[in-house]
Amino acid sequence: MKKIAISLGDPAGISYECIVKATSAFEEDKAYILYGEEIVLRYAIERFNPDFQYTLIRDISQVTKPRVYLISLNRVKGVLGIAPSETAGFVAVTYLGRMSADVLRGEIDGIVTLPISKYWAKKGGKFVFPGQTEFIAFFQRVKDYAMMMYSEQLKVVLQTIHIPLKEVPRHITGEGILNKLRLIHREFIRFFDKRPKIGVLGLNPHAGENGDIGTEEVEIISPAIEKAKKEGINCEGPLVPDTAFLKRDNYDVFLAMYHDQGLIPFKMLAFDEGVNMTLGLPIPRTSPDHGTAFDIAWKGICNPKATIKAIELINRLCYKSQKERFIENLKS
Repeated sequence: MKKIAISLGDPAGISYECIVKATSAFEEDKAYILYGEEIVLRYAIERFNPDFQYTLIRDISQVTKPRVYLISLNRVKGVLGIAPSETAGFVAVTYLGRMSADVLRGEIDGIVTLPISKYWAKKGGKFVFPGQTEFIAFFQRVKDYAMMMYSEQLKVVLQTIHIPLKEVPRHITGEGILNKLRLIHREFIRFFDKRPKIGVLGLNPHAGENGDIGTEEVEIISPAIEKAKKEGINCEGPLVPDTAFLKRDNYDVFLAMYHDQGLIPFKMLAFDEGVNMTLGLPIPRTSPDHGTAFDIAWKGICNPKATIKAIELINRLCYKSQKERFIENLKS
């Protein structure tokens, strides 16, 4: 029986509504352990899906059969007024940490993280990471990882993630690009049983125009691509960023140089069903590709499709979990 851990994110956002609307993604042969506030979950069930059922447990050792479970620490006395706050940020970080503790115990085969507010997580939960991706990688003791935006229409990996745009150029290195290409190649074979064709985007407009509009393509990106090809990695580039995605059917995945370069086209194509998949983790992790959506939270209008897709994807990926290797690495 595979065990899927799902942290419910910020209770002032749409996560609790999304999860109670996502029952179609739950498979009968798996156990789903939710980490969140019971009083908030019960409120979401009452409002949005009275048929949603779960079993309350204190510890993951009580997971004995396939069904939906809830681990709740009862950190709040009410539903927080359903508004963003330091308390809500504290709750989100608390359950992310509680889930990660069970991952470290070797009890989990796959992870889904629902959205948190980085602002309120830092303010209320003393969260020191740029995002949940970095947090999960840290707790799994992984340094070589990548964020891949996943949908049936398009898959995009980011070379740099949550850093200011002005800092991107100094983080673009030949070694970094080569390592990302190796990671993409390795993880596609692991999870999807295929050797991917990777389209590598340039950093500058028109991919630098042979050095006239920036030299990163000539000096850094192209040499990294050539080294990757010599290792048997199927990759092409640097591609002109503003037209590359028009040829998306020619590639299995793109490597974008920075956050918005990859996410703007991705969200235009797959906003309601996009999934964030972290490459490089022994215990696979997915997350819906949207934020807390405070502006529409608790109004009964959120679309749960991205949450459903995130759970459906982890249902597949969990069979490629490297839990045993992860446990051995923790002991060493």
